[in-house]
Amino acid sequence: MQGKEAAFAIWRAFATRDADAIRAVLTEDVEWRAPPRNATAMALGVTDHMIGPDAIIRFILEDFPRLFSAGMRVEPISVTAEGERVVFEQRQSATLANGRRYAIDYVFIFEMKGTRVHRIREYMDTQGGRDQVFGSAPAGQIV
Repeated sequence: MQGKEAAFAIWRAFATRDADAIRAVLTEDVEWRAPPRNATAMALGVTDHMIGPDAIIRFILEDFPRLFSAGMRVEPISVTAEGERVVFEQRQSATLANGRRYAIDYVFIFEMKGTRVHRIREYMDTQGGRDQVFGSAPAGQIV
C-alpha cells in the first residue's frame, strides 16, 4: 500500500470507531499536533498534542463525540503524497452538541512509516472554529 492509499486507510479506520482498527494504523510512538487553543480542544478540555495510540483512540472514541455528537461529514478537497508524507485538504461539517452548525476547512499532514501514521499535524481556521463552536457563550458552557 503506497502513501495515499495508506493514508486513506487511516481515515477509514478512524471512521469505524473501533479501537483495534484505529490502533492498527498508528505507530506505537504516534503524535498528533493541532493548533494551540483550537476550539475543539478548548471546548472539550483536552490537549492539542496527543502522544501515543491510547491518547488518539480516547480522543476519537470518547472526547470527539461529546462535541460532534451527530458525527462529522468529511469532504475531501485534495490529497497529495510525496514519499512518506501525505497532505489532506478537506472540509469537515457537523451539527455540534449545542445545536450550532460547524463547517471548517482543514489540512492534515500525515508522516507515514509504511502503512502506519507516525505524525499528524492539523491546521485549520482557529478563529472561525472558535466563532462557530462558542459564538458568544463562555468556553465552559459548550459540552
